[in-house]
Amino acid sequence: MSDWLISLEGTDAGHQLALGLALFAALLHAIFGALQKGRHDPWLTRGAVDICYAAIAAPFALFVVPWPEPHMWLIFVGAFVIHTAYKLLQAYAYTKGSFTVVYPVVRGTGPLFAVIGAWLIFDESFTVTQWVGVGVLLAGIFGLALYNLIFLETARDTLNTALGFAFLTGLFVALYTTYDAYGIRATADPFTFLAWFFFVDGLFMPCLAWMRWRSMDQRPTLAPLMLRGAIGAVVALFSFGSVMLATRLDKVGEAAVLRETSTVFAALIGWLVLRETVGPRRIALMVLIALGAVIVELGG
Repeated sequence: MSDWLISLEGTDAGHQLALGLALFAALLHAIFGALQKGRHDPWLTRGAVDICYAAIAAPFALFVVPWPEPHMWLIFVGAFVIHTAYKLLQAYAYTKGSFTVVYPVVRGTGPLFAVIGAWLIFDESFTVTQWVGVGVLLAGIFGLALYNLIFLETARDTLNTALGFAFLTGLFVALYTTYDAYGIRATADPFTFLAWFFFVDGLFMPCLAWMRWRSMDQRPTLAPLMLRGAIGAVVALFSFGSVMLATRLDKVGEAAVLRETSTVFAALIGWLVLRETVGPRRIALMVLIALGAVIVELGG
């Protein structure tokens, strides 16, 4: 499968596959975000997710994929640091603010800086039409956040803190998107990067979550938490894995922008699952986000 994927790099077929992978990642990333904001403490949920996907990735990393080249170990260290910082910031944001306010700010900040990073690191460029699409998409995303902010009824006392953490989290989304794209291109076999990334990346948050669980007066039952962690792990593996493969097959900036249609899926999840209010204005903003993604794709 690795040879087949590598053969598609830079081709029209690779572009179409990257498009599908980025949109698939968008859907799964919205589900992943909702899982962290749902029933359990987001710190505990993240720890459960990480230990599960590290356990899933371990046998593939150790026994299935080719062993990483020597230069990859330093790249894995960098990925571990960046993703750990991202997860800490994201957990703080979800702890302090409403999912439908925090999530659009995170996802809106990320693609803009990811496009700039792709230009600086990979010498990618967008056409004027694509920049218009980026503007339309970001207008929809930040408009959605602003609308949610105006009509927010809960957690208003911690709102400024939540928005600050959301903005910083978005910057780290851009950072890990460009860094992971560099990492997956630096090894001969993309699945070597994916397997070792998930194995290494899943080692920190479980320790933090365990200490938090031990310090709680009323500790949640572990079985339901680990079930959510196992589900989240599968979602994360396919979500992050899909977008990483998309950045190897095609442009990093386009994959980053298309993935942010996840805000549309997140709003639908917030409405259908988390019972958060959705009205015609929010539907219009979600259409704007989707329209921006279409313009980016057609303008390439």
